[in-house]
Amino acid sequence: MALVELETIDSHIGRLTLNRSEAANSLSLALLNELSEQLDDIERSDLRVLIITGSGPKAFCAGADLKERSGMTEAEVVETVRKIGETITKVEQLSIPTIAMINGAAYGGGLELALACDVRTMSQHAKCGLTETSLAIIPGAGGTQRLPRLIGLGKAKELIFTARSVTAEEAVNIRLVESIHPPEDLDRETLHMAHLMSNNGPFALKLAKTAVNSGFETDKHTGLVFEHQCYKQTIPTSDREEGLKAFKEKRKPEYKGR
Repeated sequence: MALVELETIDSHIGRLTLNRSEAANSLSLALLNELSEQLDDIERSDLRVLIITGSGPKAFCAGADLKERSGMTEAEVVETVRKIGETITKVEQLSIPTIAMINGAAYGGGLELALACDVRTMSQHAKCGLTETSLAIIPGAGGTQRLPRLIGLGKAKELIFTARSVTAEEAVNIRLVESIHPPEDLDRETLHMAHLMSNNGPFALKLAKTAVNSGFETDKHTGLVFEHQCYKQTIPTSDREEGLKAFKEKRKPEYKGR
């Protein structure tokens, strides 16, 4: 049985499911290897949007597989944490938009995985948190860096230092997630968002993501210059011509990604 399953929806949307529900979809070494391989395949594919979620109704991802880790040497633990971090960064670096569909508990590395996605939707019954300090360690797969950039320094420090989990309602209030939904509506609402994205120019989506991510890490002036460079790359594309033609003809554009 595959530990990571990829389903293609309407040819342009991918749904990547962590498939270890019996272990709360925790990040074993075998799962990380499969996830990394799937991400490489996705980058080479024609997908325009990727949804990442967990199998079963209880967990999105509980983070590192602590049972597997209990038998490791200190050096092996450090190497495993590095591997988790590198795999999560690969998610962040995907050229297409990504949506974390948090269907259940997201703790530690599970929340760090969601933080690496561009957008997060969440079940109203789910909880999440960076709980590492309660285990006498710290977030080691990007949590100390991505969480403050998303929700602000003070709130991020509070959550990391207390190791407390937050409800879906609090998560949306502190802008940790973009939307929350009843469990029975989560998949439909997340797919609706994905469709809204995938209907747009695929090359433009990639350039918009590049402009936002790169500009966010620098000053505004440099970001504006970078934005203009990305914008110029859309001008010679046939998709841009198709968008203008479809607007004039009052029809839905048929983008090809070129």
